[in-house]
Amino acid sequence: MSLADDLANKLAAKVIAHVEKTGDEDIIKIMSQSLGDSSQTLQEAFITSIRVQRAAIRADRQLKARIAEMDTHPREQLVQF
Repeated sequence: MSLADDLANKLAAKVIAHVEKTGDEDIIKIMSQSLGDSSQTLQEAFITSIRVQRAAIRADRQLKARIAEMDTHPREQLVQF
């Protein structure tokens, strides 16, 4: 992993935590613009990291919800032939 990716991943994780705590979605755009003013490479890595981490968070939540649903309402066992 490059230095830019490492820095972007750490910053994106902090920004996502802030967004989840406060609902301040604008901070993503603000941070992206600020990064882009200095380093397009870091800006692109940050935006990618935001997307990837948010997708992983959504998938994890969906999996947890599905597991909870299955624990509460298990499907009937299929009869094997």
